[in-house]
Amino acid sequence: MKNRIGIDAGGSLIKIAYEENGRMHFRKQPIGEMDVALEWLKMVSSNKTIFLTGGRAGKIKANFFPDAEIVDEFTAACEGANYLMMKEGLHNNEKSLLINIGTGTSWFKLEGEHYDRILGSGIGGGTFMGMGKLLADPSDFASLVSLSASGKKGTVDLLVKDIYHPEEPPIRGDLTASNFAKTEAIHSSSSADRMASVLNMITETITLLTVQAAALHSTKKVIFIGSTLAGNKPMQDSLDSYCKMSGLDPIFLQNGEFSGAIGAMLK
Repeated sequence: MKNRIGIDAGGSLIKIAYEENGRMHFRKQPIGEMDVALEWLKMVSSNKTIFLTGGRAGKIKANFFPDAEIVDEFTAACEGANYLMMKEGLHNNEKSLLINIGTGTSWFKLEGEHYDRILGSGIGGGTFMGMGKLLADPSDFASLVSLSASGKKGTVDLLVKDIYHPEEPPIRGDLTASNFAKTEAIHSSSSADRMASVLNMITETITLLTVQAAALHSTKKVIFIGSTLAGNKPMQDSLDSYCKMSGLDPIFLQNGEFSGAIGAMLK
């Protein structure tokens, strides 16, 4: 792989995977800084073959690397995830679901070397960033994640315990009955509370779709990858909790955000 470079250019980020001195290296930048990243890449990519994937692969091929090969983004994500699973010593011969949370979210059924995309949703990292622009002051991803970690969703979300108060609810009281339903409290709530609610809405939706897909395909093993999870402990913790509560076995792959770039390079 030392003479190959994989580039995954999605809706929000450009991610690069390459091997140097026997080790895999990764680099990512916002898509708005794509030209800077690719100019750097042109300087270091002599005598290397470029493999592209993602929605902007065609643009990059036309403007920067005309000899590059384009790999289907779903194939790349699954191939890269399989590689990372092998590196982590995880068995990939049993049926499982792969959930790629990027700008949007895609679900794949994995069975050994075989994979099929079974579901997609517009809910994902793009939703988190877009709602952040509307509801909070910081606009960068890391700041919004930090903000969501310090907030309380129950300030703006109607929780089960709110409905049943003062009685004991039949299910966990901290579960959401309705997102953003405390309409009178929204304007007086903090940015942190609103972002905590946004993050919770996204993770709940992804979990519910994952539970249904897992039941349909008779598996409990679910593997999460994608750039929205990178440095996003609140989302990982929330997905982990909701999935385990639903009887699923969640796994979060290290460097999973680079699955597409790795898969493109491998392919």
